[in-house]
Amino acid sequence: MDQLMPGKASKPLPRVIFVVGPTSCGKTDVGLRLAKLYNGEVINADSRQIYKGFDIGTGKPQGRRGVYQGHRAFLVEGVPHYLMDFLDPLQTYTVAEWHEKALVAIKGVVSRGHLPIVVGGTGLYIKSLVDNLQFPRIEPQLALRQAFEKKPLAELVNVLLSLDPDAAQAVDLKNPRRVIRALEVATFTGKPFTKQKKLGKPLMVAFQVGVAWPRQELYRRIDESIDRMIEEGWPAEIREARARNIPENAPAMTSIGYRELYKYIKGEEPLEQALEKTKQSVHRYAKRQATWFRRDKRITWCKDADEAVMAVGQWLGIGGLCA
Repeated sequence: MDQLMPGKASKPLPRVIFVVGPTSCGKTDVGLRLAKLYNGEVINADSRQIYKGFDIGTGKPQGRRGVYQGHRAFLVEGVPHYLMDFLDPLQTYTVAEWHEKALVAIKGVVSRGHLPIVVGGTGLYIKSLVDNLQFPRIEPQLALRQAFEKKPLAELVNVLLSLDPDAAQAVDLKNPRRVIRALEVATFTGKPFTKQKKLGKPLMVAFQVGVAWPRQELYRRIDESIDRMIEEGWPAEIREARARNIPENAPAMTSIGYRELYKYIKGEEPLEQALEKTKQSVHRYAKRQATWFRRDKRITWCKDADEAVMAVGQWLGIGGLCA
């Protein structure tokens, strides 16, 4: 897709809001507030919330599949969310695929005269749109991927860095899925993964905003969120997935917390131990997310949701609506 907007090349690029940051920082609430204030529609940028039936543990907002102005969407408090709750748990979904579908969704929002609001914490998803990354078109190589999955992460990282030394700056080396994908592309093409990602022409004018909590406060929010998920039935959600014969190594089951709690479901660990491991894993993940986003100096960081909403209003030139 060369451009989002039809017509002459001189036509102004659409403005797109990005609500970013680590898990439990309040992105969902900020996105909803912005959508209601500024006639917006949301594009989901969370790589876990794309899966159907994986709701509680991914922090997916409560909603339902429906139709908005003739288009299928996941409706949350009447606000349409695209690229959310649509994928089978057994399917893989690459960043390149998400990037392409997100551009289609943004084009649709713009055509309706509404404001596109991209909300999520998957850093590479965000970067792919903001910088219009061009990805290698390599289909998942299942046999190769299965072979990699049998090896320890440390070994995979060493192999990747030997093939692609720059991968340390572009790939989350603590995320097995990202490491395996980079290895998959490099092995299949014979070229370093980082050399195959190119910047395309800008397709939008982006404003990125996030809420920056002190680390210990963020961890407290995460722990409270996980406790609430348990009360809401997260274990039952995993039991249902098991009853549907969704294997432990299915793409959707790689979401943080699902594997930890799966051990409890199988009777291998008590709930308290599985819960503590889940919280520790999410803390580490949030730290990695924060590190990723902090590298991007274009992001406007705010102390709370009110300030984030105000910052967006000021950027749009209609800050008075935020008062």
